[in-house]
Amino acid sequence: MKYYIIAGEASGDLHGSNLMMAIKKLDANASFRCWGGDSMQAVGGELVKHYRELAFMGFAEVLMNLRTIFRNLHFCKADILNHIPDVLILIDYPGFNLRIAEWAKKRNIKIVYYISPQVWAWKSGRVKLMKQCIDKMLVILPFEKEYFKNNWNWDVEYVGHPLIEELEKRNLSAEKIALSDMPVVALLPGSRKQEILKKLPIMLEVSQSFLNYQFIVAKAPGVDESFYDEMLKPYPNVSYVANRTYELLGQSVAALVTSGTATLETALLNVPQVVCYKGSAISYQIGKRLVKVKFISLVNLIMDRPVVTELIQNDLTVENLKRELDLILHHPEKRNQVFADYANLKAKLSSNGNASARAASSIMKFLDQQ
Repeated sequence: MKYYIIAGEASGDLHGSNLMMAIKKLDANASFRCWGGDSMQAVGGELVKHYRELAFMGFAEVLMNLRTIFRNLHFCKADILNHIPDVLILIDYPGFNLRIAEWAKKRNIKIVYYISPQVWAWKSGRVKLMKQCIDKMLVILPFEKEYFKNNWNWDVEYVGHPLIEELEKRNLSAEKIALSDMPVVALLPGSRKQEILKKLPIMLEVSQSFLNYQFIVAKAPGVDESFYDEMLKPYPNVSYVANRTYELLGQSVAALVTSGTATLETALLNVPQVVCYKGSAISYQIGKRLVKVKFISLVNLIMDRPVVTELIQNDLTVENLKRELDLILHHPEKRNQVFADYANLKAKLSSNGNASARAASSIMKFLDQQ
């Protein structure tokens, strides 16, 4: 069969490549045309556009690149029509993918959506369009199945989280990345300069109260080394690594982590963490009104209770972060509770087995019934 897959970010490229490998085991004649990245290309996908040409983050950046975005949409539609796939598989990336879904539905192209947009947090109005356009929705967070059923009377399928299998196949201790024998605390301050500038200075200041530890920053791709060199200069016990975030977490005793998927990755690698969020005052006030969730970390959202401490906006201070880091480093009962909660989290996310294999099986069953 012919599969057309669209992922617009690095995580989508990774999960898409694992899905493609799982589909190949069930369909020996599978051919893939894709928007993604190196991972999808490496497993045999014919790459149409790299996600580096697609990823525009933030309101201002999207506005500045509207012409490019519309040009990409036009090109994508033409390319799909030229290749007439048996199924169109959309991976997250809702701003682009939902427009393609609406267009493709009118042309009777079968649509599977893998990894739902986070409509339970914001832009819930998108669900009406999603329900109309998407033939099969595969979700990766356990509470999403209930959310869509209870709020929208939409039966979606929960397949488990693909991060589980991705982390299990990596050898994270193969090469030591620490500069000394002191225990490591990982710093994950975000991927964009604006957010790094808000959070990393606080993390760096906290490091000076823990001189028996070495702190290592996970460098964001696309941010110059000189940016980190300048910020880290006054802090002799702090260094950074590039493209080694999983390895860094795998060798850390604790982590200070910005909100997002990184909180889940940290938990699945069994590293006690403090979740840190701080934005501009205006952005925070707008976000607080738009985003409708009890927690900002995926760990707490999935468990539906405060498993990890979240220090948000004005609560993210040097004193508060110092106190919380001391708790997860030096209080055995706290660390043991975190490890127990992480075990329950992992069980929740892997109860359905290998997510990529389940997703592939579901897609094949769906196509067989058409």
